Amino acid sequence: MIEIIAGKYNYWIYISLMMIGFYAMIAKGNLIKKIVGLNIFQTAVFLFYISMAVREGSTAPILLSRAHGALTPETATYTNPLPHVLILTAIVVGVSVTAVALALAIKIYRAYGTLDEYRIAKLEQDAE
Repeated sequence: MIEIIAGKYNYWIYISLMMIGFYAMIAKGNLIKKIVGLNIFQTAVFLFYISMAVREGSTAPILLSRAHGALTPETATYTNPLPHVLILTAIVVGVSVTAVALALAIKIYRAYGTLDEYRIAKLEQDAE
């Protein structure tokens, strides 16, 4: 049983990071803490997808010449490059989402004077 748990330590790390990020997004009232939680959650998903592409004993998907005694394409086991490409795109989207969220947080702070969602809801309720 311990071998099974220890052999999949990377999955435990992803689950831990996801739960930390999810907790920060759900339980915290400060909008900046929610944005940090979103980034932690995104990072856990990125790490999960990248690690899924790696196989034991595989090489980069580059064709090497036979003159150097390299593996032939028929005998080589390659790492799947598609998840890496998708995660590069997801990182760019994640940075953009973070930038927009921080810009909205600045606008909210200027309008309400606070970043606490409970105080903002109270101010909105009092305004009605």
